[in-house]
Amino acid sequence: MTQFINSREDAVTDAIDGLIRASGGALARLDGFPHIKVVVRNDWDKSKVAIVCGGGSGHEPSHAGFVGKGLLTAAVCGDIFASPSVDAVLAGILAVTGDAGCLLVLKNYTGDRLNFGLAAERARAMGRKVNMLIVGDDIALPDLAQPRGLAGTLLVNKVAGALAESGASLDTVTAAAQKISDGARTIGVSLDTCTIPGTPKEDRIPNGRAELGLGIHNEPGVEQIDYATADGAMQAVTDKLAPLMGDTPHVALLNNLGGASELEMSILANALGQSSIAGKVSAIVGPAPLMTSIDMRGFSVTVCPATDEDIAHLAAPCGPAAWPGCVGLGAPVTQPMPDGLAMLDFTPSADPQVAKIMGLICDTFLAAEAELNTLDAKSGDGDTGSTLAAAARGLMDASDRLPQADTAQLFGAVGQELGQIMGGSSGILLAIFFTAAGEAAGQGASLQDALQAGLARMKSVGGAAVGDRTMIDALDPALAAMDQGIAAAARAARAGADSTADIVQAKAGRASYVNAAQLKGHRDPGAHAVALMFEALAQSSQL
Repeated sequence: MTQFINSREDAVTDAIDGLIRASGGALARLDGFPHIKVVVRNDWDKSKVAIVCGGGSGHEPSHAGFVGKGLLTAAVCGDIFASPSVDAVLAGILAVTGDAGCLLVLKNYTGDRLNFGLAAERARAMGRKVNMLIVGDDIALPDLAQPRGLAGTLLVNKVAGALAESGASLDTVTAAAQKISDGARTIGVSLDTCTIPGTPKEDRIPNGRAELGLGIHNEPGVEQIDYATADGAMQAVTDKLAPLMGDTPHVALLNNLGGASELEMSILANALGQSSIAGKVSAIVGPAPLMTSIDMRGFSVTVCPATDEDIAHLAAPCGPAAWPGCVGLGAPVTQPMPDGLAMLDFTPSADPQVAKIMGLICDTFLAAEAELNTLDAKSGDGDTGSTLAAAARGLMDASDRLPQADTAQLFGAVGQELGQIMGGSSGILLAIFFTAAGEAAGQGASLQDALQAGLARMKSVGGAAVGDRTMIDALDPALAAMDQGIAAAARAARAGADSTADIVQAKAGRASYVNAAQLKGHRDPGAHAVALMFEALAQSSQL
């Protein structure tokens, strides 16, 4: 089993009870498990229009996660990707509908249309006022007579819920919700299919490809496209939406289909904010998981024309924590750097030999990025290569403004650059190393003595020493051997780096949290990087 479930049969009922347990008493369910799975507001008095939505499970937080003040009154849940029964829908309607009536919102799928439609007819026959609204916002197949209902359903529910909470009539709520439904347009893209409990995972999307316009029930998309970047994926989506938007202000809903990380979703939000439709989008809902497909590694974008009143309804406070709010979409806001952290003023100067050495070192780290990441994954978080490559790119970009002809200033400038462009403890330690080396050089120390001063400061601040399985295991012996020439320094660095493969108890760095069996036989990536640098310098005979 590759999911945190007990069984496919109990997955939905267990999830509903978990949602209710964690609601602080705000939610309840009808006592009809396992066939009747209806989540309701625990504070509902039937004096206002009820908003009932539902469908197959597997789209969490939709729909049960949106039950609460200012949003849904009840959610009718089916099994995973399966419509709830007529009796379940009818139970939900009857449980929450008073004299004010009920708006029944459903997505445009055959099972939902049939079961919700018959339940609505039966409720009307029992004297309940029930309006039904079918959402079909999918644009993947533009010629489809019955487009599928997707994440646009959430915009419909939020506007309806806000109006119902304010005491609006059923006709008013229905008209406003219908307008949103008519204007909503959605398309998504994914890098992988979802994992349906109890079903073998379908592997139809190869590496380097993405599926555009796929359904939220794992249905194949309209086409597979090449995938390279988040910007490119967002462009593929917005290219489909742009011709349908006109010139009126729109709200955009950026939906996580379940398997994208928060980091990825923020990158996609940035891509949306720079896309061809950004100028037409005045407000955004998300990024957030809203209408998911279990763990699908994708996203969808919904756009909808929105007046100021619509935006106010979407932004109105509501009870469910799953609703992320609705805010303006704008450019990143910046503030000046605080005093004391602005770049020190160095006078640029050129030295062809220094520039050549720096270029060689940077090229070495760039070439070793993947190797160092793989090595670091054995003992850390797998980013040593990326961190050093980022430093190399930063120093190459800064090369023309560095004081290459003044060793003391150069070391200080490199330390300052590394402190800003490198992440993690290695960036801080190298910044300390070069800053201290620059101070020593400024006081007249030789190159070797200045570097030794930097090493001493690094060891003092970082707390590591030779034998602790860090870059110091290679850097310390290399600097000690420099008076014998760069070839000797390279041999010493390599011997020190190789020795770390036999150190199974790290005393510093991330490797100190890793068990001995995982460390055995693998060099420390920082020490290996130092050895690669000295070997490259020795091979070029530039010192």
